[in-house]
Amino acid sequence: MLPRRRIRRIRKTKPRTLLPALALAVAATAATPTAALATDTAARGQAQGQAVSSGWNDYSCKPSAQHPRPVVLVHGTLGNSVDNWLGFAPYLVQRGYCVFSLDYGQLPAVPLFHGLGAVDESAKQLSAYVDRVLAATGAAKVDMVGHSQGGMMPRYYLKFLGGAPKVNALVGIAPTNHGTTLSGLTRLLDYFPGAGDLIAEGAPGLMDQVVDSDFLRRLNEGGDTVPGVRYTVIATKYDEVATPYQAQFLSGPNVRNVLIQDLCPTDISEHLAIGLTDGLAFHEAVNALDPDHATPTTCASDD
Repeated sequence: MLPRRRIRRIRKTKPRTLLPALALAVAATAATPTAALATDTAARGQAQGQAVSSGWNDYSCKPSAQHPRPVVLVHGTLGNSVDNWLGFAPYLVQRGYCVFSLDYGQLPAVPLFHGLGAVDESAKQLSAYVDRVLAATGAAKVDMVGHSQGGMMPRYYLKFLGGAPKVNALVGIAPTNHGTTLSGLTRLLDYFPGAGDLIAEGAPGLMDQVVDSDFLRRLNEGGDTVPGVRYTVIATKYDEVATPYQAQFLSGPNVRNVLIQDLCPTDISEHLAIGLTDGLAFHEAVNALDPDHATPTTCASDD
């Protein structure tokens, strides 16, 4: 536990300025767990209600002949099952898909902001969720679309937890497939001995995504992909979080790597926008889900 004075100083740090500072704040949170968890439960209930009323996370939905597989959406670090998908989930529902989204990687006493737990443990939560979706819909397989950590974490499920036979396609939007330097900020850890260990203890999902982490070495050892699954990566060269953006791309069979600026040079979406609001990325993701009916993604696809 950090001294109370240090806790106050960390809480004043802006999360978008330095994510490691946020991790330290998480590790040192002094809020009472009971109150925080009660807030989390209420907020999650409200969020799930919002999702169902918007047409997704409806467990009575049955996939159609045109779209025979439900789509599981996997949020990114500090995201949740609703906020991360307020743009893309309705986009899919309007096109006739059964759409589901989960919360994963929760830490005690940290409401609303998920994806902070160890990535391998988060993958186990994803595994259980996929089984729930398959049971509810009667489908044999799902498709997955993930943003940031959510585009990378399912690969652990596919590779180590028996997920490959249950997944047809994985679409990663700005995924941290080979780790991130966070625009160089992770190099600061070298100047603060023990800081990485402290972050890993308090929010292991952050350190798991740093370039050359033990987790990523294991995940990518022996190849990026597994047989039987189609992979698509959609990246932006203006990404300031999953950096360098080239580290998002995968190698192997059944892989399509897309740089959004190759489709529309004037697209200036960065890490958050490409997952939350970018119509071109949405269009390209739907092309990956239904390649037989794909149409070219151009600057005019932003609808």
